[in-house]
Amino acid sequence: MSTNEPETYSALDAPEYAPAQFVRWFREVAPYVHTLRGKTFVVGFGGDLVQAGALNALIQDLSLLTALGVHLVLVHGSRPQVNEQLRLKGFSYQFGRGIEPTSPEALECAKEAAGEIRLDIEAAFSQGLPNTPMSNAHIHIISGNFVTAQPVGVIDGIDYKHSGKVRKFDLDAMKKIISHGAVLLMSPIGFSPTGEAFNLAMEELATSTAIALSADKLIFMTQNSILKDMQENVITEIAREDADNLIRQGHLDEDTATFLQHASNAVKRGVKRAHLIPYELDGSVLLEYFTHDGVGTMVVEDTLDDLRPATVDDIGAIVSLIEPLEADGTLVPRGRNVIERDVEKFTVLEHDGIIYGCVSLIPYPESKMAEMACLIVNPDWQGSGEGEILLRHAENKARALGVKRLFVLTTRTSHWFVKRGFVQGTINDLPAEKQMNYNRSRNSLIFIKKL
Repeated sequence: MSTNEPETYSALDAPEYAPAQFVRWFREVAPYVHTLRGKTFVVGFGGDLVQAGALNALIQDLSLLTALGVHLVLVHGSRPQVNEQLRLKGFSYQFGRGIEPTSPEALECAKEAAGEIRLDIEAAFSQGLPNTPMSNAHIHIISGNFVTAQPVGVIDGIDYKHSGKVRKFDLDAMKKIISHGAVLLMSPIGFSPTGEAFNLAMEELATSTAIALSADKLIFMTQNSILKDMQENVITEIAREDADNLIRQGHLDEDTATFLQHASNAVKRGVKRAHLIPYELDGSVLLEYFTHDGVGTMVVEDTLDDLRPATVDDIGAIVSLIEPLEADGTLVPRGRNVIERDVEKFTVLEHDGIIYGCVSLIPYPESKMAEMACLIVNPDWQGSGEGEILLRHAENKARALGVKRLFVLTTRTSHWFVKRGFVQGTINDLPAEKQMNYNRSRNSLIFIKKL
């Protein structure tokens, strides 16, 4: 047995520190919870997820999101189930990836498969057993003829018959449903004004739905379609232009290229975030949203880490970063009023709306020096060079102000600064104004770096 496997505990045999860990975790996810209410998520998944037995776990996690105020739209596919129906009826034809002709017989199979999966989803949302995530959920799920479709038609001499594409949506009805807290379920069948039914691709339907609703997130639950780097590490975030470049290079497998292309298209047309999440990982939707890096690949118009000047709206977040270090003596207590007074001197690191780092630069123009203070990164989000980013920013900002020397006062992190070119100094090396305000009782070490 691998010794690297994490230990799991039941509620009865959990170790003594488990309650404290739970409280800490609950507090850490609070900023994400605050941002959820009223957001619209479109979640697309294929019939392979259902076939793999992952539907029940997904529905339980999605029910939690609805309880937190998310407007949820589900778009399901049914390709494996349609192929199985075709096989059972003696047809050799099988659907693959991409748009293919849909014969009348295949359309009937698509209807049967869509109906079966729709009922499975409704049943999963109807659970309410005690001691399960669905207890007291009471979630209504509504499906219907919200999609007007049109035929793909004849392309390069090939008649695609009953294969269709989205023409328009009944947006008023869709928005009314999700605004009342119900889950909207979209099956991959669309209807024309003449009453014809058309087979739709789940990926196109989900993408079109997210664009039409101006969704906050488009989420594709995939099997192996997340991006990885050369060291097999998950690429957790990629800018849309970089995603398009990857697709053009032609090195991605067909499934990944398809999902990534739709994610890119959605972001290009106004969807804020598009995610490729592995459904085989239990709880992947929750891990993707409630942890800093997530577990899948997120496509954004630009990278989410944002280094920007602080505003008065950031004061609360800055105080929450500083307070633990003030409490343990690492930082001198400042008080909220000091932060409010000096907020224009702060820069913050923000990720997807969450502030997780800050630094302050206090110039002393007469001495051509500046103090770098409050360089803080949330401990749970350290390890990817965030401190270096803040340091470089402070140095560049100081140079732009004509500063020749940057100094810091520290009691516990001297080695970090020494490794980055700072040299220990004395009180006499500080600007005259800072010498007068130096807190001798703390006996902070002084480190200076020439710029």
